[in-house]
Amino acid sequence: MKRVTGIGGVFFKAENPEQIRNWYATHLGIVMQGDHGAVFTWGKEGSDVPGSTAWCPFKNSTGYFKPSGKDFMFNYRVENLEALLISLREEGVVVVGEMEVYDYGKFAWIMDPEGNKIELWEPLDDSFSGTNTVVNQSS
Repeated sequence: MKRVTGIGGVFFKAENPEQIRNWYATHLGIVMQGDHGAVFTWGKEGSDVPGSTAWCPFKNSTGYFKPSGKDFMFNYRVENLEALLISLREEGVVVVGEMEVYDYGKFAWIMDPEGNKIELWEPLDDSFSGTNTVVNQSS
């Protein structure tokens, strides 16, 4: 079974998310979607199916990275998240919360041995018809 197939996103805390989003937009050309981060879309090699990678600064006060005390979280694209979670649990990996399902994919969270929260995402790539998707920052 394939496990990680790519990086789905990079999320980090910032003292002033709006200012940091503006700096990256001005100086590096990273186009933001409103108060949210950016999503880079791309085509899979040898396929017509598009993919995406999210980039998003969060408020320092976000609880989204908990129980980790770190200021960042990586999102990894995976195949067959449900089967992977079974394997990870059998291997003794700490799974945080329950899997969540949205119209753009399935999500689950695990902890690495150093306390880094990792988001696992099984995308529904056909929901990305070449358009940008907004990252939920409500947490």
